Amino acid sequence: MITIKSLAGISYDSLFEAFRDAFSDYEMQLSKQELQKMLIRRGFDSQLSFGAFEKNKIVAFTFNGIGNFNNFRTAYDTGTGTLKKYRGQGLATQIFNHSILFLKKTGVSQYLLEVLQHNSKAISVYQKLGFKVSREFNYFIQKSDEIKSAKEILHPEYRILPVDLHQIISKNDFRDFVPSWQNSFEAVNRTPGAYIMMGTFFREKLIGYCIFEPESGDITQIAVQKEYRKKGVATALLQEMLAFNKNHSVKCINTETNSLSIAQFLQSFNIALKGKQFEMIKHL
Repeated sequence: MITIKSLAGISYDSLFEAFRDAFSDYEMQLSKQELQKMLIRRGFDSQLSFGAFEKNKIVAFTFNGIGNFNNFRTAYDTGTGTLKKYRGQGLATQIFNHSILFLKKTGVSQYLLEVLQHNSKAISVYQKLGFKVSREFNYFIQKSDEIKSAKEILHPEYRILPVDLHQIISKNDFRDFVPSWQNSFEAVNRTPGAYIMMGTFFREKLIGYCIFEPESGDITQIAVQKEYRKKGVATALLQEMLAFNKNHSVKCINTETNSLSIAQFLQSFNIALKGKQFEMIKHL
């Protein structure tokens, strides 16, 4: 008999085993440490995450992150999976429906997720549950040894210096779009020590910044004040960050598809477009 209940009190080893087994047939695999970092970054809350259990074994699950998104208390699908043997039974839908009452009781007013655009089966399930597409995202990935070096030289009046989150958190006007859940300032603030943050200054004024995660090679945010663009500021920033990269690849996940400037910028480094995602939201 399968029962659905909260993941509160479940050991991390059990959570990792379920995640590993559910995604064993996927190309990309996460280590125990990588999954743990991902869950922390995305705000994982075990009490408001749920699993389907057969006896004491997790056979399907949804890991939920809890936080604020666009000023609403939000649940974010950090990972939904079902062991191969148990697929086709609608367990993910049952887990989602079971979770709604508990989420609403804590003040969650919307549920957010991202799904690969070619995953038509999952998209169909989410649409039946009442999710609507809110944005379209690109994601870019390239092997570290295939990234082009920058040729532009930054003018001597511009200086690149370390910054902290407090210096850049108010610079929303630098950006062309609101970062996705995993790239938000709130996500960065959950593990600020995991990132390198650099800013470009012109006559003591901050005019651009980049947030980079060396362990994963993730370009979390990069933005330049509009009047200082096309001057090599972003190029110099990213070039500076790449020197800290510890991963075999570099990636930039969830840039809005209608932001042509970031797409052209990444491709100038030979960081290639690898696919697209939908951001989907359901109001509770």
